[in-house]
Amino acid sequence: MARDETPPDPVRSTLVALLQQLNRAESINEGRARDQTLELDEMERLLARFWAVEQGQVQIPVALGLLVRNGLVEARLPAVRAPVAGTTPRAVYQITAEGKAFLVGVQKSSDRIP
Repeated sequence: MARDETPPDPVRSTLVALLQQLNRAESINEGRARDQTLELDEMERLLARFWAVEQGQVQIPVALGLLVRNGLVEARLPAVRAPVAGTTPRAVYQITAEGKAFLVGVQKSSDRIP
């Protein structure tokens, strides 16, 4: 990083990293709707070593909630054929069209030469 550059915003960086993981899950599992989502614990595992999370600057559940509230990610309960007694289905998360558009915008702005 050059001296005159400001450090990256940890929240924005984490939001982008979450969207990238959700977009990746959807792309890799195209055609298999059930596999195009991630659970919270999966995202926490995938981003455990991400700098902002590792430094304790951002919590994944809080960042994910922000994405959901802003319509960039959809949260829903999976369709369960036969739920196991005593268990509660966990929410799954999937990137929305708005989330994909946001990622495209981020990519375009980061590819610009100053």
